[in-house]
Amino acid sequence: MAILLLISVFVIATCGLVYELIAGTLASYLLGDSVTQFSTIIGVYLFAMGIGSWLSRYIDKHLLATFVKIEILIGVVGGSSAAVLFLLFEHVNSFAIPLYLIVSVIGTLVGIEIPLLLRILKNKFAFKDLVSKVFTFDYIGALFASLLFPFILVPYLGLVRSAFMFGIFNVLVALWMLLKFGDQVKLMHLHRATAIIALLALAIGFIYSDRIMSLSESQIYPDKIIYSESTHYQRIIITKSPVELRLFLNGNLQFSTRDEYRYHEALVHPGMAMLNQPKKALILGGGDGLAAREVLKYPSIESVTQIELDPEMIKLFSSNDILTSLNKKAFFSPKVHVINADAFVWLKKNADQNTNEKYDFISADFPDPSNYSIGKLYTQSFYRLLYNKVSDDGIIVIQSTSPFVARKAFWCVNNTLQSVGFYTKSYHAYVPSFGEWGFTLASKKPIILADKYIEGLKFVSPATVATMFSFPDDMSYVKTDVNRLDNQALVRYFEKEWAEYGVY
Repeated sequence: MAILLLISVFVIATCGLVYELIAGTLASYLLGDSVTQFSTIIGVYLFAMGIGSWLSRYIDKHLLATFVKIEILIGVVGGSSAAVLFLLFEHVNSFAIPLYLIVSVIGTLVGIEIPLLLRILKNKFAFKDLVSKVFTFDYIGALFASLLFPFILVPYLGLVRSAFMFGIFNVLVALWMLLKFGDQVKLMHLHRATAIIALLALAIGFIYSDRIMSLSESQIYPDKIIYSESTHYQRIIITKSPVELRLFLNGNLQFSTRDEYRYHEALVHPGMAMLNQPKKALILGGGDGLAAREVLKYPSIESVTQIELDPEMIKLFSSNDILTSLNKKAFFSPKVHVINADAFVWLKKNADQNTNEKYDFISADFPDPSNYSIGKLYTQSFYRLLYNKVSDDGIIVIQSTSPFVARKAFWCVNNTLQSVGFYTKSYHAYVPSFGEWGFTLASKKPIILADKYIEGLKFVSPATVATMFSFPDDMSYVKTDVNRLDNQALVRYFEKEWAEYGVY
């Protein structure tokens, strides 16, 4: 019987950490900046656990009955937490209030669990064995949750269904305790009925998780959602209206079919047109294949190496007829070689192996530097790796956020590239879905703009490019810190400027 109680410790420890991870992931999906969100969620959760542990001292009687009540409450609150938060997101002025309130309630209840179990088990083990066994099972449960969450729960169940499932586990612990020790619990039948009702409610939530998620996302996205998936790395949403498709990653717009050609032509052709018969291209990011589509318009191109972190993006844009028509079946081209890897890790591995392969054109089309994990792809360390991969006459283009909204962040990219020895030229283009958007060209030699471009382009031409490299005063150059791994100045600039604009 004692070992079964210790197994209960394992279960409740796993449940507790899963709720914490769900809250952190959900907050990073909806609010951005995963480092800040996870840091504050963990801090509040642990503080609330401390409060719960302190409050447990005032529970003197009916320990088993109280423990059962706590398990049912954790199951209900924790199990429904993701669904409630997703549904509330569009209906509250300050999402942080319900977010941290729910995290605090769960943390407080979880903080009461272990002290109560210690007292319930005190007559079954010697004190030193009791403490070591309980915390051993507690920490093993935490490890199990930390491995289960990213590899199984998020990609295969999603946040809402995972929360309901672990809420069910909490309630099952309560029911098991009632089954084994019901004679020691007053009003046992009432407790059992409450647990069964909670179990049924959570089971219904688990069954209808997809509908709940669809309802919440329909409130966030105004157009009809035609595709949604949680991968190991991100939440992918595609919406459709009568006039356009839109791709969102973790809630952030990536492109609209109405004007994506403006963005991708501006990303690729000012740099490619400067090259004489480019043969090898490297595309970092851009898992939608739209940058590859533009690069493949050059007959001289012999190979395109596509580095994309999320294999599900490649799969989606290689299998859906609408999306493959959009990227002109770029991933089916024999010239395109896809590698699913972290761009930083891949470049570092190539550098360590002294790979001599150079590229004439490199496109770094990463998401905006809204958190430190993405910010590393805009640092001196990353650009030094790029310096070693571009040919002596080659060109690199970097997506550099909006020079109008985030002026310092935009020029920080330019200044960081220059700090590792690149010659640079920055430019901008108007994309209606995004507004003024910025790019930076980098080369080992002084950059001379092209005076002609390939035929068939809708947006890029000598006339439009001339305006791209001209900056009005409100977007003109400003001095900034250089972005390094140890300071992440770019992320700080980006957060501050976009927050002032009312986005982050």
